[in-house]
Amino acid sequence: MNSEAQNNVCEESVFSTIFKTTSRTVFNYIYYKFGNEEKAHDAVQEAFVKLWENCAKVPPKKAKSFVYTVANNLYLNVIKAEKVRLKYADKTLKSTNETPEFLMEEDEFRGKLENALNGLPENQRTTFLLNRIDGKKYKEIAEMEGVSVKAIEKRMHLALKSLREQIDGI
Repeated sequence: MNSEAQNNVCEESVFSTIFKTTSRTVFNYIYYKFGNEEKAHDAVQEAFVKLWENCAKVPPKKAKSFVYTVANNLYLNVIKAEKVRLKYADKTLKSTNETPEFLMEEDEFRGKLENALNGLPENQRTTFLLNRIDGKKYKEIAEMEGVSVKAIEKRMHLALKSLREQIDGI
């Protein structure tokens, strides 16, 4: 009976374990696609609600991919209405010790970086951000995206090449 309960996502302890082990990485994945923390939280919450609603149909082994798929589909629905991403990045408070020239150069570089990232195809941008910002390994990204590690390596290579071409000094 215990093994039967472990095979059912409707079991509260199983669902809770899936949530605790998966929610943060799903949030990061969607956050990099949305560029908006609030929408990423909403997508993750909605994905887990859908998992709970379909708990009898989803085996625990498939729960992680189910949540990623649902969250990604929510993203795709929202992206139709939104074209500009990462535009409202967190503006950190400027220190008074920084010279106006430094602040101007920093803003210029940030603008170049945002434009370069926005110019990347979605799959390259997501791969780049997951690897460089979130520290995910290529294997983990490949699992999230449902592609081979070689495909992730190629995306990363193309993203870096494009960024180097568009931004001087990196």
